[in-house]
Amino acid sequence: MKILDKYVTKNFLTGYLIAFLVLMGLRIMIDLFVNIDEFTENSQLGTVRVLANIGLYYGRYSFLYFRDFAGIITVVAAVFSLGKMTKNNELIAVMASGMSLKRVIAPILFLSLAFTGLHIIDQEFFIPPMADKLVRSHDAVDETLSYDMWFISDSNGNLFCSPQFKVKEATIQNPTIITRTKKKNQTLLWDVTGIIKADSAYYDLDAKSWILNNGMFMSVSRELSDKPYKSIKSCKSDLTPKDIPVRRKSSHMDLLSSYDLMKLAKQSPKDLARLYAQKNFRITDPIVNLIMLMISLPILVCRDPKGLKSAVFISFGLTGMCYVMTFVSKIIASEITIAGRVIPELWAWLPIFIFLPIAFIELDSMKT
Repeated sequence: MKILDKYVTKNFLTGYLIAFLVLMGLRIMIDLFVNIDEFTENSQLGTVRVLANIGLYYGRYSFLYFRDFAGIITVVAAVFSLGKMTKNNELIAVMASGMSLKRVIAPILFLSLAFTGLHIIDQEFFIPPMADKLVRSHDAVDETLSYDMWFISDSNGNLFCSPQFKVKEATIQNPTIITRTKKKNQTLLWDVTGIIKADSAYYDLDAKSWILNNGMFMSVSRELSDKPYKSIKSCKSDLTPKDIPVRRKSSHMDLLSSYDLMKLAKQSPKDLARLYAQKNFRITDPIVNLIMLMISLPILVCRDPKGLKSAVFISFGLTGMCYVMTFVSKIIASEITIAGRVIPELWAWLPIFIFLPIAFIELDSMKT
């Protein structure tokens, strides 16, 4: 590695660390300021326990905040490193030596690819295992936490309903399970085969089944059984206690890994549009982060310190437009219909279609 590469790398990593600490810290402080009263609702647990809950809550959510801010952090780090070099007239000295400025920004692009990989690892491997913790409210504690659950499906097509799922005991109270089977030659239509009721149910990981307390199965069709009612001890299912808090609402799909999203798609869930939107945004988000950097870099390499302020302003303006458009697209992807159809794929790729040509134009017009 050349001396110049080491210098640019050091500046970029320093800027990345500063941007990471500032943006993450600001995000946490704003959320803590708004929701501090919810944390203190459990003041009977004691000061140490409340502070531990706050630290644990934001420790987990830091992974989520990093996923959302990864692209902006990279752009701010690039502004810091190149702005410092421009202010000190270092880019002019580099050009005088006969080196292209495109070669100068090569270490930044390489490191940005590495941080994009870190963003993907965070989304696919760090967030999904703690997804059931990330859906909790600020004042939730394990001792009393419970959820209702309505029509949550597993890979067998069974629908689970209950007024209360106790998190700490991992137990479903008074569950109702609607058993189904797919219709012949159909991919989305199901036939109801029966209903299971029980006093409670807990999950056996080894058997991959819900063990039922006083379980009873009622056959819907007399053709399936001569006795419509019969005792049942367990219900085989891949729906685990960790899945229930996340699967309760379709808005929590962004916490699932791509593998989980593909499995969920086969189960024909209630909100297919949101699911397919998430699958596409999972692909486009890293690309959009790189595009935001590609848009800003040619503008920041302005050489003249007098034009640095305007370059930073334009860079943040274009990057902000790309970020806002992506954010809005995520909101409306499963809501807006075109010609009577919901097309989530269009909204996921729209920011790329618009801003990728702009990035190439900026790179091509870059004065090196």
